[in-house]
Amino acid sequence: METPVQSPMDARVLDLVRQAVSADALEPVSAVDMPTAYVPREHLVAVCRTLRDHPELQFAFLVEITAADYHPAEPRFEVVYHLACLGEAFAQPGGAAPPRRLRLKVRVPDNELGELDLPWVHTLTELWIGANWLEREVFDLLGIAFTGHPDLRRILTPDDWTGHPLRKDYPVQVRKDSASWSPMELTVEEFAANVRSARAASSAAARPRED
Repeated sequence: METPVQSPMDARVLDLVRQAVSADALEPVSAVDMPTAYVPREHLVAVCRTLRDHPELQFAFLVEITAADYHPAEPRFEVVYHLACLGEAFAQPGGAAPPRRLRLKVRVPDNELGELDLPWVHTLTELWIGANWLEREVFDLLGIAFTGHPDLRRILTPDDWTGHPLRKDYPVQVRKDSASWSPMELTVEEFAANVRSARAASSAAARPRED
């Protein structure tokens, strides 16, 4: 069996981030698909700002935010960020940086609760507006809060849902009535009436107008 080709962290990326933030700002780890590093939670925003703004880096595109639950291990959670530099497509005025990808991971303890009594990490919405819905999804499904988020609420489950479905200790048998005020399905009669109404409206629109 062939050994997978590793994707080491570029030494220049390491040097630039560590110079701008801290000597312990990035901890490279082995990965087969893209360069990957752990970031201490307290350095996340500064590291991402450097990656985005430094003229030699220009990681302007936040591709994805996801998370993993390693219960019962501690730290229990890891929040995972995928970044990309798109080269000429998002070049700064001084010129383009080479296109490349980067994965950042942040360890999030389950026993260090923030203001919402949940595990927490800092929001990146101040750097990438697209982080808004991505962070809401992680909050909704795994119960990790993002401090400083402008609108941290559920995005996939109903507002009155209890718990976070992608946690390892979430009950697999859940019964919950819909909170919706309208029927979830149409009756046969309602469906037929809608079809007749749509056909009538289409026929009326297609009929020649009389001046």
